[in-house]
Amino acid sequence: MKVNIPPIKSQGIKTKLVPWIASIVPSDFEGLWIEPFMGTGVVAFNIAPKNALLCDTNPHLINFYAAIASGEITSEIVRHYLTIEGVKLLKKGEAHYYEIRDRFNKEHQPLDFLFLNRAGFNGMIRFNKKGGFNIPFCRKPQRFAPAYITKIVNQVEHTVKLLKVKPFNFKCQSYENTIRTGNNNDIIYCDPPYVDRHVDYYNGWDENHEQTLYDELCVTKSKFILSTWHHNDYRENKYINSIWKRFNILTREHFYHVGGHEKNRNPMIEAIITNYDISLNEHQKPKKRKQLMLLETKHST
Repeated sequence: MKVNIPPIKSQGIKTKLVPWIASIVPSDFEGLWIEPFMGTGVVAFNIAPKNALLCDTNPHLINFYAAIASGEITSEIVRHYLTIEGVKLLKKGEAHYYEIRDRFNKEHQPLDFLFLNRAGFNGMIRFNKKGGFNIPFCRKPQRFAPAYITKIVNQVEHTVKLLKVKPFNFKCQSYENTIRTGNNNDIIYCDPPYVDRHVDYYNGWDENHEQTLYDELCVTKSKFILSTWHHNDYRENKYINSIWKRFNILTREHFYHVGGHEKNRNPMIEAIITNYDISLNEHQKPKKRKQLMLLETKHST
């Protein structure tokens, strides 16, 4: 499966896990694809369901993709904007980055959000308690070279084409309200921040949020797929056994990037948690089903 990279980056993006996630979506799925934590949009944009409700509490993510869906942002507009701002960045250095950051924190323009996301340190998304974007400059004044601009433009263009043919709806709202919209035929894909792990999110995430998410998913009428972490070389995700063990749990090794240095890029065992048994899905080819069953770790109450 060829995975298309979205124009917005973030640490913990599920790019390399998209084929795994896609493999457990029933081939006859016709309902609404629901994401309470859409983030970069990489999963929904590659699954490309017929209909999707993509939500997040970060209004800047929602505004950016809603602007693409409405035609306010096009690939040509992005090329023109990044070319101009890239020249200024090369001339003025980090001072220009901080000018854009100050402007964004006052005006919240989607294109400025894209600029900061691609010129900020390590592609991080982080906001202070007052809602201000506070990631420092990546210290690369030459950041927006023509080839890099073209790469971003192509990512935007793919998203533009997708949203022209897919009725995706973007909303800024709580994950509780989003989950409650689900019906019997829908699939809810959840990729919340990881408790006790590095978190770069708009509101933060703690044990109470994790428990509330569990409570909501326990009573949903929809199928759900939840991405989280299982363990690494140093510790385990305690919530796997204390909260999520009643559901089906699949695991796979994945490299989790928590910094700009190789020493910080360590293997993580990722988990996918579902409320349905994917080994019983008739759509799975025998070979693929066998491979998935080998990955699966089941826990029962």
